[in-house]
Amino acid sequence: VQLQASGGGLVQAGGSLRLTCAASKISNINTMYWYRQTPGKQRELVALITSGGATRYADSVKGRFTISADSAKNTVYLQMNNLKAEDTGVYACAATVGINNYWGQGTLVTVSS
Repeated sequence: VQLQASGGGLVQAGGSLRLTCAASKISNINTMYWYRQTPGKQRELVALITSGGATRYADSVKGRFTISADSAKNTVYLQMNNLKAEDTGVYACAATVGINNYWGQGTLVTVSS
């Protein structure tokens, strides 16, 4: 099982980025997640999307971030708009298949103010 996150980078506050998580060697995914880790803070669930298309967001990103998925490609996206300095962190994707959870490497997002 491989989950590969990409799309991070340096952006000014107010800017946008789109993260991509490609899952390979995995099938029947129930839910895919985006988490972020900020120095000094606990890992935070940013957004999730179920196989049925239901989504959920952290309050801090509602209205700014959008999670979407291409099930045929086993890929999930996180469109991040109106980025703020506090969105800075390492973003990682995860997937749940049945009772198993899988994690990928993160991608660094840095928002300059």
